[in-house]
Amino acid sequence: MEEQVAALAAELAALKDATAGLNRTTAETFYYLTIPLMVLIHAGFLSYEMGASRAKNALASGIKNILAFAFIIPTFYYAGWFIYWAFPTGFSMSAGPAGISGLEYAIAAASPVGSVMGPSLADSATGVFFGAFAMFAATTASIMSGSLIERIQIVGFTILAIALGSFVWILGAAWGWHADGWLVTSLGYHDFGASGVVHAIAGFFTLGVLINLGARIGKFNPDGTANSIPGHSMPATLVGLMLIIAGFWGFLMACVIFPGEPWSWGIGIFANIYGTPVTLSALTFNILMGFAGGAIAAWAMTRDPFWMMSGALGGIISVAAGLDLYWPPMAFVIAMIGGVIMPLAAGVVEKMRIDDAVGAVALHGVVGLWGVVAVGIFASGYPALTAEGAPAITLYGQIVGAVVMAVLGFVPGYVISLLLKQMGLLRVPAESEVMGLDKVKVPAQAYPEFLTGPAPTTPAE
Repeated sequence: MEEQVAALAAELAALKDATAGLNRTTAETFYYLTIPLMVLIHAGFLSYEMGASRAKNALASGIKNILAFAFIIPTFYYAGWFIYWAFPTGFSMSAGPAGISGLEYAIAAASPVGSVMGPSLADSATGVFFGAFAMFAATTASIMSGSLIERIQIVGFTILAIALGSFVWILGAAWGWHADGWLVTSLGYHDFGASGVVHAIAGFFTLGVLINLGARIGKFNPDGTANSIPGHSMPATLVGLMLIIAGFWGFLMACVIFPGEPWSWGIGIFANIYGTPVTLSALTFNILMGFAGGAIAAWAMTRDPFWMMSGALGGIISVAAGLDLYWPPMAFVIAMIGGVIMPLAAGVVEKMRIDDAVGAVALHGVVGLWGVVAVGIFASGYPALTAEGAPAITLYGQIVGAVVMAVLGFVPGYVISLLLKQMGLLRVPAESEVMGLDKVKVPAQAYPEFLTGPAPTTPAE
């Protein structure tokens, strides 16, 4: 009998080891697959921006996008990942209530010169988590990129991209997208899909840059009225927007915490980044409803294919913060409101004589704020964390969080771009802009066989 009990105990132990190994490799694979899905976002931004540019600027627009992606990876490795774990409670770098933040924790879990930030058979999580967050970081730079096309210097843009992607947005994520974040623990801030910590921060950082960058030559007339400067390929722009939406499945998939691991919030069910439960089924309902509601509303408002597809993305951004909480018909309505807000906000920005070439301030900045505030309107009362005595989601907390995200984005964007402007690193010379950035910045032609004549000009040129 004792031998049988021992044999059963050994079999049970082996089964537990096998199950743990399977769960570990499944979790690792789950996040590994989110990364190429999120790369689709950047393929989409590449197509979107090149199509939105005139032919004389197509390659220059694409190159700066790729360079931003490339530079953010090493800078996020050396700075951004550490910031996320060090600063949730504020600039004191003290440990938070959950004990997964602060200077000591960041040194142990994210030091760029430590052994944890490299291959280790004992650690199957850090690399894939870092990779997913690096894709979030690159997304913020890509959001900014399209607004600045056709007149920004590549060097200046790269500096701005590094600042936004590896320093600014990740500080907002530490505050509002972390279980120890002070916005979460103090105010019950909830932003599951990063409407605020990615989209609003990037949108308002972009606004700060646009104020200093100025409009493209020919965009505004002396009386303040605006001229349309259409891109050379609406199909490429629409395909790009659809690729961004496809990539958002990976983005939002990476916002959940896999169950059953030592670093998980529990077993048996996914959780969000705050530790409260969520299912991929819930996300699916609401992503699709967000897509549909935003596209329908924007099309009804404008009858413009560009704004229709932007509206689809705006609908997802509108519901992203509360994606884990909404009932699908509610998500559809919230997305429709976002689809209405977006072109109206873009019109206000243009009346301020700010040349946002692709409407990113409206689409990501304003609609991102709407997504954050909508959680306070439609989902107040849900627990913000799983800890005993944790605050609940409130409209007040969401409004304060939205303001924090807007300010955190705008101030660095304005200040850094102002410094670059004073150093002569922000904008290309007027003659280069008129000639086309491809001719002066890129040793290649986008369409050598088809577009060999003089570059088209706007009325002011």
